[in-house]
Amino acid sequence: MTSPFDHEALWTKAKLFLNRAMDEDSRSFDEQALWAALALELLAKAALARVSPLLIAEPNEEGTNLLIATGLVKGEAKFTSVRAKTLMTRCHKAFKPFNNSEAMKIIDGRNEYLHSSGAGFMAIPPHAWWSAYWAQAAILITALDRDIDELVGSDRESVVLKHLEQRTKNIEQRAEALLERAKQRRQQWLDGTLPTKIAAEWKNGQQLSATMAHNTAMTCPACGSTGLLEGDEVVDEEIHYPSALSYEDEDSWGDGSVTLTIEAAYFSCPGCQLVLKGYELLKQVELNIHFEVEGDIDQYIGQEPEYGND
Repeated sequence: MTSPFDHEALWTKAKLFLNRAMDEDSRSFDEQALWAALALELLAKAALARVSPLLIAEPNEEGTNLLIATGLVKGEAKFTSVRAKTLMTRCHKAFKPFNNSEAMKIIDGRNEYLHSSGAGFMAIPPHAWWSAYWAQAAILITALDRDIDELVGSDRESVVLKHLEQRTKNIEQRAEALLERAKQRRQQWLDGTLPTKIAAEWKNGQQLSATMAHNTAMTCPACGSTGLLEGDEVVDEEIHYPSALSYEDEDSWGDGSVTLTIEAAYFSCPGCQLVLKGYELLKQVELNIHFEVEGDIDQYIGQEPEYGND
């Protein structure tokens, strides 16, 4: 049997619940929201348990839960988790910018829906509820060093991103979550407190790279190490001719050079495992959105110049 404290098992169960929550064809909004709220609590448990199962195990008089959670004894505990409020408070302290007040609105809505005659989820329009929900869930996904598509599938990722885009501070919160998680991960690595399972997932620069056509070294905004800024799109090119030569002196171009301006699209840092995808995130953390590299002058030999006579 799978240990009730295992973060991978909790993550898998959260995926199952969210699959049900996003099934719009056969479920009403209140049922969708119920499954999503249950999934949020599972994501919180998974994020904390990945650091240490002790963060989610409720102590009992004999200490069985804690002993099994630490691995000191074998067995299957009659699992009792800490309360949802405790989970959200711990996530608020551990995984910035997770907001326990916003998360508890979702949990309180679930409790009201299940245990009282109140409206529960129905008091908030669905689009607003989902937007607030994914703002918190996305931070927990980052805390687990996962991506949204790993949770909901690539076919439903666009639905989640659409909800997140409705929030004016989406990019700001997303960037903050990624930077804070990278700083936390780096410090754990330096202190020797990084859990063994997470340390085993540590990737080198080549493994983190998106292998785009162009790249340049860049200081990491999270840890100050040297990372890699990458991009495919050439937005400008500047040919430098050898002194006293012109376009007609084509045979001597081999001594010239060409500078390409690239639009940045991806950044990675092996020092803290930070990965930033897309123009908006790069801009938010104040990384260069364009960078220059040297191109191959041979690709431009024999090409007619553009005179702008259109």
